[in-house]
Amino acid sequence: MSRVLLVEPFYSGSHASWADGLAGHSRHDVVTITHPGAFWRWRMRGSSLTLAAEAKLAVERHGTPDVVMVSGMIDLAAWLGFSRRFLGDPPVVLYLHENQLLYPPAPNQRADDSLPLLNWLGMAVADEVWFNSAFQRDGLLEALPDLLGRFPDELHTPWLDEVASTCQVVPVGVCLEDVPVRVSDSIHPEVPTVLWNQRWDHDKNPGAVMAALLKLAGEGLDFKVAVAGENTRVDPREMTEARDQLGDRVVQFGHLPRPEYVDLLGVSDVVVSAAHHEFFGIAVVEAMAAGAVPVLPTRQSYPELVPDQFHGAALYPDGGLTGRLRDVLGDLSAWRERVAGLDVAMRRFDWRQVVDDYDDRIDALVARTCN
Repeated sequence: MSRVLLVEPFYSGSHASWADGLAGHSRHDVVTITHPGAFWRWRMRGSSLTLAAEAKLAVERHGTPDVVMVSGMIDLAAWLGFSRRFLGDPPVVLYLHENQLLYPPAPNQRADDSLPLLNWLGMAVADEVWFNSAFQRDGLLEALPDLLGRFPDELHTPWLDEVASTCQVVPVGVCLEDVPVRVSDSIHPEVPTVLWNQRWDHDKNPGAVMAALLKLAGEGLDFKVAVAGENTRVDPREMTEARDQLGDRVVQFGHLPRPEYVDLLGVSDVVVSAAHHEFFGIAVVEAMAAGAVPVLPTRQSYPELVPDQFHGAALYPDGGLTGRLRDVLGDLSAWRERVAGLDVAMRRFDWRQVVDDYDDRIDALVARTCN
C-alpha cells in the first residue's frame, strides 16, 4: 500500500465527489488536503502557497507521500516550488477535470491567456497528466499550439510532444452504490418526470432546456419537471421565470441533499441536457444509471459516455432538443426499449469498477520511481 497526497483546491461539486470517491475506495492510503469550492480564479492564482502550507502539515502528520495527485485548479508549478523543502521527489499526477483554454467564457468575460497558461505549466511540470475524457484531452492538445504561439518569444512549443506523451484518459469514478436500479413496475408512469440536474451556470445552457420545456407545455404535453443541481448565481432569471410559467408541473426546484437527490433519480423518467460545455458529466451518468431516458446533444463528452449502439436513441443533433424531447415524452415506453441496457452500461463508471485502474496506475508510478 502506498501513501497518496491528494490536493483538491476546489472542494465542491464534481471535484469533491472525485476526491472523496478516490479516498473512500482506493486500496492505498489517500491523504486529502482541500480548499473550499469558491473563488475559482483566486484558487488558480493563489492557492499554491496556502495549499503548500496545508501539505507541510499533512506530511508532518502522515509522512512523505509516495505519489502526489493534484486537481487542476491550481498553479501546480508554484505549488511544487513552495513544497520542495519537505515533499521530497514523488511522482506528480495532474488531474484535469476541466481546463481554462477550452472552457466557454461567461457573458461579458474578457479573453485572458493567463489562466490557460497556468494549466499548460502544470501539465509541463507533472510526471503524468490525467484527463477525465478523451474529448477534453484531444481538444486541449489540439488547441495548445495556438495558445503557445501567441507569446512574444522563447516559445514553449518544443515541449508539446513531450507533454502530450504524458497525457492519459482516466475517467472520473461516480458514486453509484446508492443510485437505484429501475424496477419493472415503475417504468410506466402516468405522467413522466423530466430531470435537469446540472449546475445552473451559463456553460450548462439552462435557458435552452427551460425554453424547450415551456414550448412543450404550451403544446399541451403532460409531464412534470424536476430541477436539481447547484446554483451560485444571484439572478438565475431564466430558471425562476420558467418555474413560474410551468406552475404545478414543477415538482422539484433547487439543490437537494444526497438522500433526497437519489430518491429523485429513482422517479425521474427523462434526463435532459443542452450543455455548451461538458468534459465528463457525472450528473447525467447518475441519471442514466438510474434508468432515465437520456436526451443529450451529439457533442461534448456525451458521445464518449454513451456506448455507440445507443447513440441514435440517446443523442440529438444540434437544434433537435425540442423535437427529441417531444418524441420521447410522446412515447416514453418505446424510447425506454430503445435504450434498454444503457443503465447497466453506465455502471462501468461506478467507483467500485474504476478504482482498480486508479490503484494500478499509482502502483506503476511508485514502481517506476523505485527503479
